[in-house]
Amino acid sequence: MLDVQPIVGSSATGPLQGSKMQQRDYTFIILTFNEEQHLPRLLESIAPLNARTFILDSGSTDATLDIAAGYGATVACNAFINHPKQWDFALNHFPVETPWTIGLDADQIVTPELLEMLENFNNETVPASVNGIYFNRKNYFKGRWIRHGGYFPKYLLKMFRTGIGHSDLNQNMDHRFIVPGGTEVWKTGYLIEENLKENEIEFWISKHNKYSTLQAREELERKTGERFQATKPKLLGNPDQRLAWFKQFWFGAPLFVRPMIYFTWRYFFKLGFLDGKQGFIFHFLQAFWYRLLIDIKIDENRNNSLHPKPADGKALRSPKRKAGAM
Repeated sequence: MLDVQPIVGSSATGPLQGSKMQQRDYTFIILTFNEEQHLPRLLESIAPLNARTFILDSGSTDATLDIAAGYGATVACNAFINHPKQWDFALNHFPVETPWTIGLDADQIVTPELLEMLENFNNETVPASVNGIYFNRKNYFKGRWIRHGGYFPKYLLKMFRTGIGHSDLNQNMDHRFIVPGGTEVWKTGYLIEENLKENEIEFWISKHNKYSTLQAREELERKTGERFQATKPKLLGNPDQRLAWFKQFWFGAPLFVRPMIYFTWRYFFKLGFLDGKQGFIFHFLQAFWYRLLIDIKIDENRNNSLHPKPADGKALRSPKRKAGAM
């Protein structure tokens, strides 16, 4: 366990400063890196709960730590490798003493409806067979709710029994929590996700260029058996099991063809075109451009493996045979 203490700053003026934490049945954990734009929204949205909050930061250079201090959060730092490993570190090092843990991203917001559900949450009323709870996410892009294209409803496992839920380390990019046993889905009471940094398209492209490298590497490692599917694929299972079931077909689909199929499915069959201009930009970039980039990087890696290059950067070639040579 980390020996962590609340960071106290001169600008600590948030609503939790000087107030007594309530004894809730859950603790919040949040990951941050330069989140001064997002963190106040999230912390303000959960402030009425007065629940203990841990923040794992990966080297912020803006006002993130001062903001965390202002809301009475307990902060620790850890170098970032990827999201699954960062969450694994957080879950294994923060001294969470409540029966449940809620893991949130800094660009998310708890709506008043979800807040009310959390205010009324009582561990004793949850069946012993339930180890995890899915929240329903609303994703926003450039100020618009992306309601179509298969993006809503979107259920994310965000709340789980402490010590039972864990980070899926077999994922290199798309982070998720895993629990054994039963789960429950909260269909009402929403979690808003809106990354304001992505309003600048250069940020979105740069971010997803990096993500595509991680995702391409993950797919290649799955092919060689270095990674495996931790969630059992099941069409009629929980949201993560259904996603794993569909991913079987995605991983087996031909490169360069699958991005076109996926975009067509999302934009036309799942009515993504109803999301307007922002929806077209989002669905085209996220469903086609990003997936195509992954396929290009997978293909490049395969070609480099078949035709390795020497130190001078020139492709290796087979030596020419001399005339008459057998």
